[in-house]
Amino acid sequence: MTGKINRVKSTNDIELKDRLVAINRVTKVTKGGRTFSFSAIVVVGNEAGIVGWGLGKASEVTTAIAKGVEAAKKNLVKVPVLKGTIPHDQLAKFGGALVYIKPASPGTGVKAGGAMRAVLESVGITDVLAKSKGSSNPHNLVKATIAALCELRDAATVAQNRGISVEKVFKG
Repeated sequence: MTGKINRVKSTNDIELKDRLVAINRVTKVTKGGRTFSFSAIVVVGNEAGIVGWGLGKASEVTTAIAKGVEAAKKNLVKVPVLKGTIPHDQLAKFGGALVYIKPASPGTGVKAGGAMRAVLESVGITDVLAKSKGSSNPHNLVKATIAALCELRDAATVAQNRGISVEKVFKG
């Protein structure tokens, strides 16, 4: 990633909603038989520009989800959301998953599948076009989508980094 990741410092005053992306049952074969455990990928967000993901593993589903939520609260990032969409199109890759997200006009909705939809809705994006290529593994899709969102920059941030006015960003 080329851009600076905007990590969220404190989660005390933020009300986060969690979404379950995927649950996976894992079997470990031992001398005494099979032991089952569960892993859960969870995405949390305040639907106003903050999102995070977490992975929880436990012998029960509810415990795995709770652990995933706690892990997600430690990985929060701030994303620029402009009028319900993103500032510009972005491509990102994580493992075998390649994601492309593109801004859309109001009323379009979230045109994304599965794991990408959970991340985009949790961050508060209401109008976006998204395409995933390569792997459909939910672990890598969530990580690639958040990587793409972390690389987004709005015009005010670009102007501040370059030391120029916002009007000059659009002219030059």
